[in-house]
Amino acid sequence: MSITNTAAAAGPSEALLNSVNPKKATATDSVTAEQDKFMTLLVTQLKNQDPMNPLDNAAVTSQFAQLSTVTGVNKLNDTLESLKASYKSSESLQATSLINHGVLSAGKTINVSEGKGIYGIDLATAADSVDVQIFSPAGKLVKTVSLGASEAGTAPLAWDGKMDDGATAPDGKYSFSVTAKRGGEALKDATALSFNVIQSVSTGSAGVKLNLPTGAQLTMDDIKQIL
Repeated sequence: MSITNTAAAAGPSEALLNSVNPKKATATDSVTAEQDKFMTLLVTQLKNQDPMNPLDNAAVTSQFAQLSTVTGVNKLNDTLESLKASYKSSESLQATSLINHGVLSAGKTINVSEGKGIYGIDLATAADSVDVQIFSPAGKLVKTVSLGASEAGTAPLAWDGKMDDGATAPDGKYSFSVTAKRGGEALKDATALSFNVIQSVSTGSAGVKLNLPTGAQLTMDDIKQIL
């Protein structure tokens, strides 16, 4: 009866698996490879130098300094890539916590439902007066809201749906504009904000995207306030 050498039988299979799934190079491997190349070149240079005209100590020292610089840059790049990956993971986790939450972002629409709508304004600087004009889906001015003096910052606002004529605004998609003044002059840093609810989150090469029910997408940087 013959006995099969299992260790020998496993050898070729293991080699085959290693060839199909090669070990992924790490940051340390990359830096070590650069150092090995340098040392190989330096040793070759020393072996083939002219005995009557050997390498200058300053030249050798300069080459070691260059190696140190290259190694440092490679390590810095690897560290930055690691931090970048960590940031993306953190951003994705933060984004998922916004699902089903209301947010304010740059936009000029008010979605009126059951006679009510939410919107907001963002002022980079304080204003003596702030006026909001709301327009119907057909573009007709239906409401003017005077907010008076306002400090700089983001402010969420609610519209009760009452139009200037006293009637309740029908449900629909309205638009609005913001006019802020200081010292009688209009400010250019007043931003209209729309209210939306985050429906889902997508990740990919373009980064983290917050998906809205309308099909539009926002980034984390687009969010002015979370409600």
